[in-house]
Amino acid sequence: MVKELYIVRHGQTDYNLKKIVQGSGVDASLNENGRAQAAAFYEAYKNEGFDKIYVSDLRRTLESVQQFIDDGIHYERLSGLNEISWGAREGVPFNEETNKYYYSVLEKWQQGHTTLPVEGGESPEEVASRQKEAMQYIMSQIHEKKVLICMHGRAMRILLAHLFNYPLSVMDVFEHQNLGLYKLKATGDQYQLLDYNEASHLVDFTPA
Repeated sequence: MVKELYIVRHGQTDYNLKKIVQGSGVDASLNENGRAQAAAFYEAYKNEGFDKIYVSDLRRTLESVQQFIDDGIHYERLSGLNEISWGAREGVPFNEETNKYYYSVLEKWQQGHTTLPVEGGESPEEVASRQKEAMQYIMSQIHEKKVLICMHGRAMRILLAHLFNYPLSVMDVFEHQNLGLYKLKATGDQYQLLDYNEASHLVDFTPA
């Protein structure tokens, strides 16, 4: 079975703009810039002929692909696609103390300690586990040959590392931006990368 996967990060929110931690516990809507990014992505890919759209439980993913849904493409929410839980840090602006904690956790993950959770939140391994179940479901839908998946930045890094059999410690090699696209070709359980953080449709936007 061959399937094309278009994996995109949601559009910008005010939390992104103000550098406030979101995570799975903050259900923010897109801001004006995010809606414009979503419109630009739609214009670039509206004729791709997606068979199905998958989004997380968080509204910012649904809002990012709403124009495709308005065209009549069926969609489904999967909680396995949710952003990582940043626990006690969610909704907290980045400051000196938050930055210090955040980067200390990232450093530990890069050293291979990917079972380490954020305080009150999830570890990369826990996220990968729920993503595995979500992807098994998506891949089992054999009648869907081309699907659009809208999700979140950190969750995307974890998913892509898992799909390409990379250790989660190197997940940061998968860069992302709001409405940046990864295009993959799946053949059975093998994945081929076709586009890496494609963003030519976002030439008028500053990454966030």
